[in-house]
Amino acid sequence: MKKFSPPEMKEVSFPTPHTPHPTPHYPTTPLPHYPTTPLPHTPHPTPYTPTPKPHPLLPMTAIITKPEQSGELLLKLSRETVPTIDNGKILELRESGASKAQELAIPGRKDEEWQFTDLSQLWAIDFRAPQTVTIDKNALAVFLLPEAKNSHLVFVNGIYQPELSDISALPPGVSVGNLANAQKDVLVNYLGKEKTPEFFTALNQAGLSDGAVIHVTANTVVTTPIHLLFITVVEEIPRFYQPHSLIVAETGASVNIIENYGALAEHCSDLPVNYSYFTNAVTEIYLEANAEVIHTRVQRESGDGFHIGRTIIEQAHDSRYTLNEINLGAKLCRHNLDVLQKGEQTETNLHGLAMITGQQTADTHSAIYLNHPHGITKQLHKCIVDGSAHAIFNGKVFVPKPAQLTNASQLNRNLLISNKARVNTKPELQITADNVKCSHGATVSQLEADDLFYLQSRGLSADTARSLLIDAFSAEILAKIPLESLRQRLGQCVACRSVE
Repeated sequence: MKKFSPPEMKEVSFPTPHTPHPTPHYPTTPLPHYPTTPLPHTPHPTPYTPTPKPHPLLPMTAIITKPEQSGELLLKLSRETVPTIDNGKILELRESGASKAQELAIPGRKDEEWQFTDLSQLWAIDFRAPQTVTIDKNALAVFLLPEAKNSHLVFVNGIYQPELSDISALPPGVSVGNLANAQKDVLVNYLGKEKTPEFFTALNQAGLSDGAVIHVTANTVVTTPIHLLFITVVEEIPRFYQPHSLIVAETGASVNIIENYGALAEHCSDLPVNYSYFTNAVTEIYLEANAEVIHTRVQRESGDGFHIGRTIIEQAHDSRYTLNEINLGAKLCRHNLDVLQKGEQTETNLHGLAMITGQQTADTHSAIYLNHPHGITKQLHKCIVDGSAHAIFNGKVFVPKPAQLTNASQLNRNLLISNKARVNTKPELQITADNVKCSHGATVSQLEADDLFYLQSRGLSADTARSLLIDAFSAEILAKIPLESLRQRLGQCVACRSVE
């Protein structure tokens, strides 16, 4: 066994720690002392208060915009209107409409339904409340129709004018008038029945004061057309009008309605170029089982007017509704069309024509809901666009699972006359049913050079050839208008515009 030996110890040297250099000492001389006298405190005459600025992360809704200000003004004007009758239903609808208008957002370009419609010109105008005026009966001659000579209702600035109206030709079983003389049960059961939220509809409801009411009792066939004439008297002050119409066709009833919007200058003089006004119209149409309504809607507002309208149609089973719509006037026209088929074997036909020029905008939005089997809907909408005008079409057809064996077709055809004319078109089909026949489409074109050349080779001038092609394009819609006098009158308007 080896003897353990401890390891040899070696001396290790470590570096000497660093000693800091001593701080040098410099002699100091104390500063001289100067006596000081405190200055008297003088407060600032107007203390500065910084103006608070919105935080960059706050939502933009915290800032009041011009559309919001205009919307509040229009709602205020709506609430200031005085109803023509003291009716609990009317007051209830007014309060409900005002509440909805406050809750709903102001429509704008950021909304999908309004992305192509510029409302900035509308919001830029400070409108005033409507004013009752008196016009001479002879001034209505350009609007009245011989077929409805004794079956017309006249509203001036949204107020019913019995002295200008005549309903003596209407048969028993049909009641025509305004809200003041309408049957109470009709108002309770139908007025404001559809409650789809929409800002301008809520605004109209908040200002509900007067309106047209047509009630056709069961199995009554009205062969005489009924003409609803809404006249706006244009004046220097821009005003805000909200006509409302209620049409009810009971079981087995049949009626032909003409809804006409036009304008007269104050004192029936020539229409001023720069006098604006705003018509916000709502029409409710209810068809009971096996009823039929033929509805012709003509919009010929003045060139600086604004027209926003909404038509609501509710159809029971086996009912038939036909719309023939003509839009010629207004700086900006928007028509929202909602059709609800609430029964089987329901038929809906929609025919529309918009002819615009200059800086006009014509916007048509439709939504058709087919909720039952064997529904039929056919829609044809045409636009003739000249100058720098802008036409918009958006049509939706909803075919859910219960709507089996549905037949739906939708077509939008557009004719551009000038290089600056614009069209935005968007036909839509939303189908979940599997046994249906549905189609939709859109076309945008200009006048064919070959067609123009052919007509000119036959001795026609370039303007005449152009006018003939435009007239032929519009004739398909005009031919569906049931009144001969109105069809000819509108045909002349189209012909005059086509040669401008």
